[in-house]
Amino acid sequence: MKNTTVNMLLAASALIPVAALSAQPRPGNPTTATVITKAEIDKISATEQSQRTRDENARVVDIGDGWSMELGIIHRASTRTPPPAPATPAANAQPAAAPAPCGERMATPPADAIPGAITHDSQTEGYYIVSGAGTAFIDGHVVNGRKSTANPDGGPNGPGCSGLAVGSRKVELKVGDVLIVPPGVIHGWADIADHVDYLSFRPSHGVMKNGWVNPTIAPK
Repeated sequence: MKNTTVNMLLAASALIPVAALSAQPRPGNPTTATVITKAEIDKISATEQSQRTRDENARVVDIGDGWSMELGIIHRASTRTPPPAPATPAANAQPAAAPAPCGERMATPPADAIPGAITHDSQTEGYYIVSGAGTAFIDGHVVNGRKSTANPDGGPNGPGCSGLAVGSRKVELKVGDVLIVPPGVIHGWADIADHVDYLSFRPSHGVMKNGWVNPTIAPK
């Protein structure tokens, strides 16, 4: 028994330097932390409140090995108020190229299919509700979707697919609730009575430009 105890202690002591070494920053990776203040979050949020749908990242933070972490600041107005009619395009305006299809093609989608479904190819999202409430829909699969290839430096999300959601489930989200959505998983809002504001924590690999700062809070 004594020999066993001694051997275990020796093995543990041999692992300590390895554990300490692995906890150190890897060469070429960031060695400092980033603070995003409440004042910065509030400043971005204030620019969104007059709009029906707005989603902006505050910063794109390099977390090493090609990964980044973004903080999204998102506002959704009531879904019960019809959106304004789209503006009539100018007579000489060139039609935009039709986006590529994605998801399942279905001539007659089921009656309970939900519009407004979205998935992100390479972006995980973690929602934290800070104001308001709503009914979200999650999971299922996209039907008759269209591909989004937009990938601006600051996001918010990079390429994805949007269309109808089939086979989704609905969940009620209120202040303090958290929702985590992996890449490729459907999410959207089915019903918002008044509004919902939330933060989204977004790790991604090779999607955004590390070091990007929202112009609203960028140093002048």
